[in-house]
Amino acid sequence: MTRGRGYALLAVVVAAIVALSTAIYVGVASDRGTPARNALADDRLPNNSAAPASTGTWVGTWSASPAAAEPGTETTGMADRSVRNVVHTSVGGTSARVTLSNLYGQAPLSITRASIAVAAGSGTAAALSDTLRQLTFNGGPAVVIPPGRQVMSDAVRIVIPRDADVLITTYTPTSSGSVTYHRHARQISYVAQGDHTADATGAPYTEQSMYWRYLTALDVLSNESDGTVVVLGDSITDGITSSAGANNRWTDVLSDRLRAEIAAGRDLPRYSVVNQGISGNRVLTDGLGRPADNPSGLNRFARDVLERTNAKVVVIDLGVNDILRNPRLADPNAVLGGLRTMVGQAHARGLKVVGATLMPFGGHRGYSEAREAVRQQINAEIRAGRVFDAVVDFDKGLRDPYDPRRLRAEYDSGDHLHPSDAGYARMAEVFDLESLKGSVPAEL
Repeated sequence: MTRGRGYALLAVVVAAIVALSTAIYVGVASDRGTPARNALADDRLPNNSAAPASTGTWVGTWSASPAAAEPGTETTGMADRSVRNVVHTSVGGTSARVTLSNLYGQAPLSITRASIAVAAGSGTAAALSDTLRQLTFNGGPAVVIPPGRQVMSDAVRIVIPRDADVLITTYTPTSSGSVTYHRHARQISYVAQGDHTADATGAPYTEQSMYWRYLTALDVLSNESDGTVVVLGDSITDGITSSAGANNRWTDVLSDRLRAEIAAGRDLPRYSVVNQGISGNRVLTDGLGRPADNPSGLNRFARDVLERTNAKVVVIDLGVNDILRNPRLADPNAVLGGLRTMVGQAHARGLKVVGATLMPFGGHRGYSEAREAVRQQINAEIRAGRVFDAVVDFDKGLRDPYDPRRLRAEYDSGDHLHPSDAGYARMAEVFDLESLKGSVPAEL
């Protein structure tokens, strides 16, 4: 064989491999799910799931960690109901795709219809009718997600605005057992009896919910963002005491601040911000169940950080629950060791890590002088630069200058642990946006 013919044959083989790899990705969505089981499509909604014609970068615009199995859904699940999740975007894009999870289901989750639309306004289940699109999976409207798995939809052409509410609706005809959910959404979503995925009016959605069900991520093809900042945390990141429906979590305020500074001409990375907070989360300890409710930061780091689309920087704000929820005195070295393990995993993927000091909890029912000493030891190591690549000092920014063991009164929600809306805004304010610059080389 001549060298020219050899190169030609090699090119054919490479082209075949690329085509096969593309087909596998579209069908399986990497290792996040299973090949879609398709049903015949109808024309109730625009399909528009062909490869996006526009250019841009795929980034996460919203996400939520699957946190547990929803109590009371073990028998009926969400059978014959449409779940309309309301989520708020960080950045906009010209195409979108979603990730759905059956992590805590005991049976295959059958979704026969799903849709996406831009909300007609805040606090409503109504959609802008010209934005309503049918979601597809491997080219068809239906998908079956095995227990313990997740699946990514096909990309759909839709203009998603930044800083806007988006409606993602799923219809499940039968029960899959326990519903995978995120409990503390701080956002009103909606439920309707029957299949109303194609409804733009919102009228059938008479049941309100403070949960996100099944949905764990919304990605967009964006021309305004080059990557994703992933924030891993507990109830403080989850925004458990922020005003419902107001998008006042500190990560929301951080996203708004970053966008405003870039618009003003400041030289900063064009990143989206996604929230992977779970209330009660710890660095070291899982919750109960199998799979575990509320898995530890260590156990969920790969899923909730490394698998996020185009992640560039991770911000870690974890550790206070390791101190407060340990029936014995927590070992600060063990907590620090867990944090350093996550940093090592991030560095192996080329992600920069910004870490937060632990805020004070004086006055909280779990406070003790011994626990305060553990917090101080952990914070000393963090401030010394021996844990993270960069540090955001939430402790210094929110503590009472006259009693540093407590939150400043205007930043305290009242439980002496979680911030108020003003406290969450202060957290975003003290975050040094310059720390988002740069990266670390991936360790091969």
